[in-house]
Amino acid sequence: MVEPRQATVLNVNDDDANRYLVNRLLSLAGYNVLEAATGMAALLLAQQHRPDVVILDVKLPDISGYEVCERLRADPHTASMAVLHTSATFVTSDKKVRGLEGGADAYLTQPFEGAELVATVKSLLRLRHAEQVARHRANELAEMDRRKDEFLAMLGHELRNPLAAIMTAIGILERRPAGDDKDARMRGIIQRQATHLARLVDDLLDVSRITRDKVELRPGRVDLVPVLRQVLQVMQPLAESRGLGLDVTLPSGPLWLRADATRLEQIFTNLLDNALKYTDAGRVRLHVEQEGVDGSAQAVVRVQDSGIGIPPEVLPHIFELFAQADTSLERTRGGLGIGLTLVRKLVQLHGGEVTARSDGPGHGSEFVVKLPLDPTLGAPAPARNAVDLRRARRVLVVEDNPDARQAMRDLLELWGHQVTVAPDGLQGVALAVSQPPELALVDIGLPGLDGYRVAQTLRAQVGNGIRLVAMTGYGDPEGRDQALRAGFDRHLIKPVKPDELDRILSEL
Repeated sequence: MVEPRQATVLNVNDDDANRYLVNRLLSLAGYNVLEAATGMAALLLAQQHRPDVVILDVKLPDISGYEVCERLRADPHTASMAVLHTSATFVTSDKKVRGLEGGADAYLTQPFEGAELVATVKSLLRLRHAEQVARHRANELAEMDRRKDEFLAMLGHELRNPLAAIMTAIGILERRPAGDDKDARMRGIIQRQATHLARLVDDLLDVSRITRDKVELRPGRVDLVPVLRQVLQVMQPLAESRGLGLDVTLPSGPLWLRADATRLEQIFTNLLDNALKYTDAGRVRLHVEQEGVDGSAQAVVRVQDSGIGIPPEVLPHIFELFAQADTSLERTRGGLGIGLTLVRKLVQLHGGEVTARSDGPGHGSEFVVKLPLDPTLGAPAPARNAVDLRRARRVLVVEDNPDARQAMRDLLELWGHQVTVAPDGLQGVALAVSQPPELALVDIGLPGLDGYRVAQTLRAQVGNGIRLVAMTGYGDPEGRDQALRAGFDRHLIKPVKPDELDRILSEL
């Protein structure tokens, strides 16, 4: 803390005798003392010398001590000074309340003993020191949190780049017949594990967004049934590989929601993955139905398993960050302990609720998600003719990762497109200007000229006739907004699934 001989006290009082007496008491106690007789002089001295403590009489000839205190608190340069109000007359409780609410730290009424004054100043200095330590620690933690976010963003980018090449290569292999059963099994293993790794990367990066309450939705008209079918396409092979049954009951009609389809997929992928992960034998059931009608209609999704169950003491905390039902099995079961926290957050953002139930260890568990339906949403417009969607196009791929660049080229050529490639932004712009493509897939993290500047340059030199799609390993929402401002038509986060890429190409 600030020692007496290091501490500076500003004594503000228009009474010469009182001011002199307080000055002497403080000087004898070892403090460096400044003095002022008016409120404006006190504010000037506070700005110039930044005292540790201000002893402030409430009645001054120009402005009141209350107003001086409020001005000190309003100025960031003086806001942290300790303020001790004094008064030579009896002060009612409402005046004391006004002073304390205005920012004063303590109140003394004259006459007071010198020892009481010095002890109060010492107490305020201890308080100020504690606040300074806490503020410094808070600033350090904020800086550490900022660096952590930067590291996670960079980690996600570096992990997604190789994953992009792997996923694209898998997409090419899937379109060719397997040589034998073993070949087919190996492809399935690569597909499942790459998908699992991509999901872990997404969940890891969402930790930071959860803790900072930065998880965002991009809602649109969504039929929940096709979303669940898409999730099941990934989960069914995983269930088969673990020797588990996966029973599914879906409604015959659509379940229309105002929702973010990607986040819905994330919700139910996490729930089904958890159910399969914690079930050694038996079955996992997915049951979907509609409850209620009109304004009270909601989709109810139940994920039930016959797995290890959840202990009753863990159940109330199962949705908390890093909570796991059995920490002794943590490494054998895998996972980061953040999936259910993300599920709850995403369900709540959609206006729904999620609950968990279990009869205890060995009795399985059930998770129930309820999401509000929007009966005003109609069926989407009819899809365009499939022949039109798959017409051959001139496509430029700008990607600095050689494996990802080659894999993307092979996949696009397999679909019948005419493809040119560039390893950096400068060459990409040169190719696009000399041989304008119909569509360009541009990585954001390019050397020399980044993807944003590539888009801006192409919009300026080639115009709006070219369709631009950003591909990036950075998954933050700000990146998407920046991409659209730079001139991109779409923003894709790596690794891009071949089916998703095919759909985007068809829509543009």
